[in-house]
Amino acid sequence: MVGAVVTGWFVVLLAGAFLVGLASAVNLQARFAVTDLADPARRGRDLSFVVWAITVGAVAGPNMVGPGAMLAGWVGIPAQAGPFLISAAGMVIGAAIVALFLRPDPLLTRRALDGEDLQPGTKSSSSWRAGWQIVRQHPTARGAVVAVVAAHAMMVAVMSMTPLHMQHHAGNAAGHPDTIALIGFTISLHIAGMYALSPLMGWLTDRLGAVRTVLAGMGTLIAAMALTGLLPHHMPAVTAGLILLGLGWSAATVAGSTLLVSSLSASQRVPAQGFSDASMSLAGALGSAAAGPVMGLIYYPGISAIAAALVAGAAVTLLRLPARHR
Repeated sequence: MVGAVVTGWFVVLLAGAFLVGLASAVNLQARFAVTDLADPARRGRDLSFVVWAITVGAVAGPNMVGPGAMLAGWVGIPAQAGPFLISAAGMVIGAAIVALFLRPDPLLTRRALDGEDLQPGTKSSSSWRAGWQIVRQHPTARGAVVAVVAAHAMMVAVMSMTPLHMQHHAGNAAGHPDTIALIGFTISLHIAGMYALSPLMGWLTDRLGAVRTVLAGMGTLIAAMALTGLLPHHMPAVTAGLILLGLGWSAATVAGSTLLVSSLSASQRVPAQGFSDASMSLAGALGSAAAGPVMGLIYYPGISAIAAALVAGAAVTLLRLPARHR
């Protein structure tokens, strides 16, 4: 990314953005790593604290622009490249902490404790197909993946179109500072809903059970889409809907991830976790891409209606699990 700013080459920017996305995908696995040696009674809370840590980055990251510009001046590169230097330093520090202190490897320790440690010369498949095979054979894991994927895809679809809808609603005032501030404020509250209360979602997962918390999250998502769909021209209602959208996503993701981990053995988790995250990211990308044409055809309330219907379908999938799996 620094090279893209210095050279002005767009292809380098694309390569840097791809690598940033790759790093983000790997970092998402940290929420699963923390569960390997967690007390089962606290698994949801431990996972949720890792998700909550994203709040720190989400708040601190945008504020690195100023210090980054100063740093860039000191090293003689364009000001826009400075924040990426700070990000790179953060990644180096994070990698050093993992390399030095995350020992012994919690996943290998978990496998050894469960008597599932791999014999010398054997390999554990972690391909997308292997993950799908594991999830397909375990009804609870399958329900967890359906819940996480549906919640993420529909959240992204509604969230990505909300700023555009608010601009359309503002009409001639779309470029007015107040309109831009309102959009920024709404998205900030949405992101806070996604991450800031993650520990609460983890506590609820441990207290009420993962399935009940996922269903509560999906109910919250449907309530959010009711506000955005039924009151699209009432901006306070849209803002409230975006807050509920973030809270529902948080509950469904934290509890759904916990449910996935709890339903599988240590040797099965890594492929299944990779499959879940890959499916979630792909569904989010497809949801965002489809949201634009859908909004052009049936407008913002139509997106909310479709999203609510799909989330309700995922909830039914969980409710249809036999009681022993739930």
